[in-house]
Amino acid sequence: MPARKMRVELFDGEGNRYTVAFEGQITRDKALRLLDLVELLGGMPGENPASNIAGIQVAGAASRFDRVRSVVQKNFPLVWFSSKEIQSYYEQELKEPISLSTVSTYLSRMATKGFLLRTGGSNNLKYKISSATPQAVIRQKLK
Repeated sequence: MPARKMRVELFDGEGNRYTVAFEGQITRDKALRLLDLVELLGGMPGENPASNIAGIQVAGAASRFDRVRSVVQKNFPLVWFSSKEIQSYYEQELKEPISLSTVSTYLSRMATKGFLLRTGGSNNLKYKISSATPQAVIRQKLK
């Protein structure tokens, strides 16, 4: 079996980013220990485990919605942003096009679910990550 890589990125309330990397034979037990570490750092309290593996997305199996959410978490942990900014970052980072209407729809859904705060008029909406939402992401790559 080829070696695998796993990277966990955490953002705290002050905007600091913590990155934990693991390379080698990844087993369920090792992944659970890594998630325990994430929880100790304060990355996952209060999440619903049934929704999406305790609020953590695996990049290989991530939907477009999850990829947009990941772009938001990575690039805008503390500041207000627009759907146009997310579209731009998404296309730069993932090298794949996404329509502005799709981004707007996903951001609206995230706001409805409480992940994002929303302000402004209908043609000038701004979003910000809700401070009560933990922000943990796991990326798994095949070697």
